Amino acid sequence: MSAFLEIKNVSKRFGGLAANSDVSFDVGLGEIVGLIGPNGAGKTTLFNCITGFYAPTSGDVLFKGVRINGLQPDAVCRLGMVRTWQKVRPLAKMTVLDNVMVGALVRTHSLRVARQVAQEQLRVVRLDHKSHFLAGSLPIGERKKLEVGRVLATKPELLLLDEVMGGLNQAESEEIILLILELKKLGLTQVVIEHDMKAIMRLSDRLVVLNSGEKLAEGSPTQVATNKDVITAYLGEAVDA
Repeated sequence: MSAFLEIKNVSKRFGGLAANSDVSFDVGLGEIVGLIGPNGAGKTTLFNCITGFYAPTSGDVLFKGVRINGLQPDAVCRLGMVRTWQKVRPLAKMTVLDNVMVGALVRTHSLRVARQVAQEQLRVVRLDHKSHFLAGSLPIGERKKLEVGRVLATKPELLLLDEVMGGLNQAESEEIILLILELKKLGLTQVVIEHDMKAIMRLSDRLVVLNSGEKLAEGSPTQVATNKDVITAYLGEAVDA
């Protein structure tokens, strides 16, 4: 049985700059895979290659066994894979409910159905009490949850979260951690980029580490946490045996 998502020798070049070089890993159905690495490691570029915002220079991306290289992001979304963004940009002058309805309209032409889906997803991300607030009035922690609610409304099977805890305080981050774990219980497969090492270790079934655009390591959180190459990449110094 093939993996749910397969990244096969993916490289992405911008002129003479290699943002990703020969990256390969799989994501199994129902897994949470953490994607970590120092700033500039190529994590977000890889997300863009996976979801159709960039075409890989070489290599293949397979989702549910189908090669999706060259598909546009809207087509990838309709197949069941969607991503969030580091910098959340809600439709500020629209309500929270309307923002999530925009996501729901990927699957339906009915405003009634889209509203029902949006209301359901707002309950999942615990923003239903803010449904009639303007999205631009939300603090950053709730904007992050709105971003998740908006992509959940597209009914994804695979969710890619790009630093969804970035800029949040400890209490807000804890809410996001619990949400990610709840989504796993609901059967949603996830790939998560995160710099908060305690959070990503707690969330992930497996970790993939990028450094300078290349895969440096892969394994369980315990295996990665004790990997000398990973420690060196983060701390900039070798670790004694």
